[in-house]
Amino acid sequence: MSLSDKALLAQLSISQWTARKYDRKVSNEIANQHNAAIQAGRYHKALLPMADQLTNVHKKAGLIRNTFYANTVPWGIEGTMILPSKNYLDFMAIFRKEKSEWESIVTEFFSSYEQLCRDARRWRGSMYDPNDYPPLSEIRDKFRMELAIMPVPENDFRVEIPEAEKAQLEAELGQRVQDASALAMKNVWQQLYDKVEWLHEKLTDPNKLLQAGTYQGMSVLCDLLPKLNVADDPALDGVAAQVKATIANHHHESLRNDPDLRRTVAAETKEIMDRIKGYMT
Repeated sequence: MSLSDKALLAQLSISQWTARKYDRKVSNEIANQHNAAIQAGRYHKALLPMADQLTNVHKKAGLIRNTFYANTVPWGIEGTMILPSKNYLDFMAIFRKEKSEWESIVTEFFSSYEQLCRDARRWRGSMYDPNDYPPLSEIRDKFRMELAIMPVPENDFRVEIPEAEKAQLEAELGQRVQDASALAMKNVWQQLYDKVEWLHEKLTDPNKLLQAGTYQGMSVLCDLLPKLNVADDPALDGVAAQVKATIANHHHESLRNDPDLRRTVAAETKEIMDRIKGYMT
């Protein structure tokens, strides 16, 4: 079964107004004040200081980006990711919910925009410039979130070009798909290794506390990795299950209070790390 039968390509595009702008006048004044070259620094003014409504928009967008990258694996071209079909429905349900919440937060910002502009006049003092603040009709166009879903290309070029050129294109695309599949699996294995290594380091240092969130994050990752397993590698599913079982068998408070148990589980995580290394190489 080819990659095109098991995955899709996904591109996430988020546009939003930063409310920041380069201030040439202030930059020149600061450079002159410190007897420095103009190129030594640039002053970017925050047009809407203290605007929690816009901060909330940016935070939500960042969370959505992180969710997107957590649920996909690299395709090899910047901005394009592989979305395994096993994870499609779950991810799309999450994305639609998060996007709807983002749109609601953006609407709240729109509602407060004119008041925020009036507040900015007071906060920015002599640096206030009304020309820095577009009308709300223009501001609305600066916010957009789109998720494009496309099929993984197959090396079937139905175009009228010389056969030699067509054969070369098909070979190059076939190699790209093969490389992308390998890169995706390397990325998934690396995620698992990094998480286990992180837990191992905590366990081997008696001064580091183990929190419930530590276990919860690892458990979530172990549930997600089989959905990202575009190669259907049984070894990955097996190691992820082993990691989750190791976590489930030992409560974090027990590990925090029992040094012997902590050393035992630390040894278990070291064995898992070595096992992962073997699969990765």
